Amino acid sequence: MMNLLTDIPGLRVGHATDLVLGSGVTAVLFDTPAVASVIVSGGAPGTRDTDLLRTDATVERVDAIVLSGGSTFGLDAAGGVQAALREDGRGTIFAGIAIPLAPQAILFDLLNGGNKDWGRFSPYRDLGYAAARAAAGGAFALGSAGAGTGATTATVKGGLGSASAITRHGHRVAAIVAVNAVGSPLVGDGPWFWSAPFEEGAEFGGLGLPQRFLPEHTAPRLKGQAGTATTIGLVVTDAALTKPQARRLARMADDGLARAILPAHAPTDGDTVFAAATGTRPMDNPVAELTLLGHVATQVMARAVGRAIYHAQALPWKGAQPSWHDRFDNRN
Repeated sequence: MMNLLTDIPGLRVGHATDLVLGSGVTAVLFDTPAVASVIVSGGAPGTRDTDLLRTDATVERVDAIVLSGGSTFGLDAAGGVQAALREDGRGTIFAGIAIPLAPQAILFDLLNGGNKDWGRFSPYRDLGYAAARAAAGGAFALGSAGAGTGATTATVKGGLGSASAITRHGHRVAAIVAVNAVGSPLVGDGPWFWSAPFEEGAEFGGLGLPQRFLPEHTAPRLKGQAGTATTIGLVVTDAALTKPQARRLARMADDGLARAILPAHAPTDGDTVFAAATGTRPMDNPVAELTLLGHVATQVMARAVGRAIYHAQALPWKGAQPSWHDRFDNRN
């Protein structure tokens, strides 16, 4: 176990990172189509093909999930991922034509100081293609990489994180998340993470929580630029789930955002959490085991948020938002 999404067998993760643009794309490719659903809890979402994942919609499985910066321009990224999948012969057959399915969510990173003067067409289709072509098993970058490249929060640089766990029934559960919240992942103005109760080892510093909570610790800390937010993520399990069960897993994993970011799901957030199941391990007791899967999914999502912030680095230009390490490594 690497404490990453790729601890789930049967999937690959790839990033495309552009530090001049100050943005990027992360593609999660499934070796065989995965059952999937989604929960959209933010007030300003940007998504593609999420209606396919409603429980009353016909499509059951997808080939990939795409996370991207770029606001609505970033929705071009799924087209690039589709192009790579089509070249590989992937896709659901409709009337003899293979159509790869790659639902997507985006975050808003257009005001982070990067060069967004890209001309007529946005770069996100090419970034999506590059992310798909870079997809591999094993370790992948956290922090200011892929969809987390340009992410910010109310207090410190945002980024991309991942975490994994195994339930007592032996099912693997893992999350990946790009944290670009209107709120804060930190308690007050200090170094502590709201995710701290769920931390494994010292995966994001091992600082725990303050000895006691003061009013200033829970006072609102909000990103100053309206509409520049959204946290997007995916939780995956190797359990065999139906589409309604995947939606329930997404809903419970979405609670991990609320345990790691204050506030979450705000009017200018577009918080979106996908859930997917590779289906290699059946469940003997679906209700009990899904409950535990959701319990663990909540925790791995919260931990992934903490790791996203802990591994992030400031973007390479003057005035960029400082990272957690920039602010707290030299604290007394």
